[in-house]
Amino acid sequence: MLLAADEPPPVQRLGVDATSPFLLTADHAGRLIPKALGDLGLDEVERSRHIAWDIGIRAVTERLAKTLGATAILQAWSRLVIDCNRRPGVASSIPEISETTVIPGNLHLTDADREARRREVFAPYHDAIAAEIAARKSRGQPTLYIAMHSFTPVFKGTARPMHVAVLYNRAPRLSRALAAFLRAEPGLVVAENEPYSVSDDTDYGVPVHAERGGLDYVEIEIRQDLITDAAGQGLWADRLARLLPQAAATLEQR
Repeated sequence: MLLAADEPPPVQRLGVDATSPFLLTADHAGRLIPKALGDLGLDEVERSRHIAWDIGIRAVTERLAKTLGATAILQAWSRLVIDCNRRPGVASSIPEISETTVIPGNLHLTDADREARRREVFAPYHDAIAAEIAARKSRGQPTLYIAMHSFTPVFKGTARPMHVAVLYNRAPRLSRALAAFLRAEPGLVVAENEPYSVSDDTDYGVPVHAERGGLDYVEIEIRQDLITDAAGQGLWADRLARLLPQAAATLEQR
């Protein structure tokens, strides 16, 4: 077993009985590393960086779920253990190098090592999301899939001027609606499919749970320097709690 009995489960659920159509997910909410893996050969500074988790997004997601009266499903373990927004088996699923940092604890893994991480961290998280969507469908509760992420203000020396981005692929209408409302906010620089975009190779949650399931969705990326403290986290959670229902309402008008 990878996870000891006294370690946190990989899935945190909020608002289990919520009736809101919004279902929030946070694939990179946590930065825990199982005791069995030590520190993966990284010091605390490295384990606190974006390579390990999406800084600030847990608090934003928790407050947003509470304000919307929505269900949220969050991953507790670091993406350096296994990335829950990557298809298992691709190189970035268990990265040997993240950005420019070598991850010593991810080098020379056996198939059994990789399978343990998939089985104990990745699978329970995505099973929980799939089960939630199925349960909502069975009781006639609509689902709008909201994937919550954050991004670095600078990546490999290149500044990212956008404050927030919405990402999409095959089903863009909720994302584009939210982008329009975000652009109406004073002073915001809003991007679409930057600094990332959604694809079957670079994402997992949206393609598998939303697109395959025929759900409307938006993948939201917030710049991390805007949500490093409680004030910024609250501002963004409250903004999204105000704008997401407005964006969702446009779907009913089409």
